[in-house]
This record gives sequence, structure tokens and C-alpha cells, in this order.
Amino acid sequence: MLAAVLEGLNQLQVREVPTPHPDDDTLLVRVRACAICGSDIRILRHGSPRVRPPAIPGHEIAGDVVEVGRNVQSFRPGDRVAMAGDIPCGICSFCRDGHGNNCQTNLALGYQFPGGFAEYLVAPSLLLRYGPIHRIPESLSYAEAALAEPLACAINGVELSQIRLGESVVVIGAGPIGCMLIALARLVGAAPIIAVQRSRPRLQMALDMGADVAICSSEEDAVARVLAETAGEGADVILVAAGSPEAQQDALRMVRARGRINFFGGLPAGAAPLALDANLVHYKECYIHGAHGSIPRQHRLALALLGRRRIDLRPLISHRLPLTRINEAFDLAEARAGMKVIVEP
Repeated sequence: MLAAVLEGLNQLQVREVPTPHPDDDTLLVRVRACAICGSDIRILRHGSPRVRPPAIPGHEIAGDVVEVGRNVQSFRPGDRVAMAGDIPCGICSFCRDGHGNNCQTNLALGYQFPGGFAEYLVAPSLLLRYGPIHRIPESLSYAEAALAEPLACAINGVELSQIRLGESVVVIGAGPIGCMLIALARLVGAAPIIAVQRSRPRLQMALDMGADVAICSSEEDAVARVLAETAGEGADVILVAAGSPEAQQDALRMVRARGRINFFGGLPAGAAPLALDANLVHYKECYIHGAHGSIPRQHRLALALLGRRRIDLRPLISHRLPLTRINEAFDLAEARAGMKVIVEP
């Protein structure tokens, strides 16, 4: 089969590798779509302690079940399935409490297990027992189903932020995740929803996905504008979907007293640590929390929302390229030339 093999930093080679075969407790999936995530780009450019070359990355996956081990009861050949990256170990205290995204073993497709930038992959037994693998609703394309993985992560951020009906929400960063957070905030009844982004082109997509106000932070003072849009009080919830310490600092100045701040986007390697103004936290009595990954329930929910068209992510799919052009696909995603880039093996 063809696969994109990570040979080392900045070395992603498409070549023939042996087609894997499932054992009694696994199944074989023919990959139809795998979306590029920012973490895939970080692995390629900076490496990861969880990825040892040669390795096949990719964790936003959709495809067809083609072969099933004799002990597998939950799937059959011909099933269309979507998978997410994080695979709970199922036995640590976090997994037992339903927080597999905080699993201390920290296993994932595209990391320790071969991922979706290949024609075929074996779904590990741990994934089948504890992880996010679900049937795709008939109404969804493979490309849309692959986006259930990042949407599940956005669901995690929205749930942790406890957004309530009528609350004001600011999303800093109008990339794919930011737009998903906007769509979810609209779905749960937030108002107004304010998008903040340095570059103007992505702000139109934020408006299309449900934002009420779009602020180009390279052209105006985003903090002053958010305060003006919220009667001087600040927003109830700030979701920082940008890997920027400056954006995190702005969030503290934008948030309403007793509001919530979610640091959704991780900071890039080498970024300066956040200079936290503890007095703002103290006097505003605001809450700061993070969000990382998702759990299987949220992946299942993401597919259900997409399948019922409660959320439509088709406008976010800007490029679809074959596996043989994966380096071009990575370049497009890294340059932010579009939104979501889908690789179709």
C-alpha cells in the first residue's frame, strides 16, 4: 500500500509499505479521508517524544472497514467509520473516571500507532474497546466525518467553559477550530458571539459560521472593541483558539467579572511563558482553564451533530488532495492558505 512515512524532521515520504493485517482482536480500515491538524505540522517540523520515525502520522480519519478479526463483534466489513486520535488505556484513574483525554499512557493514532495518511490502517484493540471509533451517518461524506475529530475537541472546550443561553462569547482565533467553537457557541444559544482574528480573510468565515461581530485585531484595539460590544463589562466566556501569549493576556482584559477563560490553543515551542496579571484574576474572580483533546462520547456527539446538520463544516473544507501530494497539502495547511486540508489516500 501507499503511505506517507515520517522519516525525520521535515521528511515526509510517500512510498510503498506492507499492507497491515488485523489479528483476532483488531480490524482493517481502508482510509478514505484524513484531515491535517496543527499537531501533525508540529510533528513534522519539530518532532514529538510520542512519535518515533519511521512512523505514519494522521489522526482525523474516516474510512471503510474491510476486514474484521474473529473476536471483534462491534463492526462488520462495509461499515463506514470515523476515528479520533486519543486512545484511552481504559485502566488508569483518569480513564476509569471518563477522562481518557488525560490518560497518563497517552496513546494515539498517528503517534504510537500508525495513522491515517495511508491507504490502510489497523484499528488497535484498545481503540475498539475504549476509544473513539464510530459509524458514520449516511448523510455525511468521508471528508466531513474526518472533521468529527477536531469538532469533538471543540465540544470539549465548550463543555468545560459551561456556555449558557444568552451569554456573551469571544473566540480569539478564527481558524478551523475557532470557527467550530463559534458554531457550537451559536448552537447552545450564546449571544453575542464575537470573533477576533489578526488577518481579515478568515473573519468572513467566522461570520458565516455564526459570529455576530468580527474584529480584526491588527486594525483596531480588540480589547476596547470587546468592552464596547458588551456595555463595558467584558464577555462572559473567552475561548482562546490561538497559540499566542498575547491573545491569552488579552483574554484576561476582555473577560467579565466572574467570567470564564478557556486556553484552547497550546503555545508553540519556544514561546514566551504567559506573564499572568494575578490581580486581574483576583479582583475579577474569573476562572481560567484549559482544554485538550476529547473523549469518545464527544466524538460520537460530533458525528451526530454533523449527521443531523445541526453544524455544517463543509464550508471549512478548502482543499482535498491525494496522498501523493501530501507535502503540498502540509504546505497549504501550514501557510493557512485555506481552512481544513483533507488528504484522500
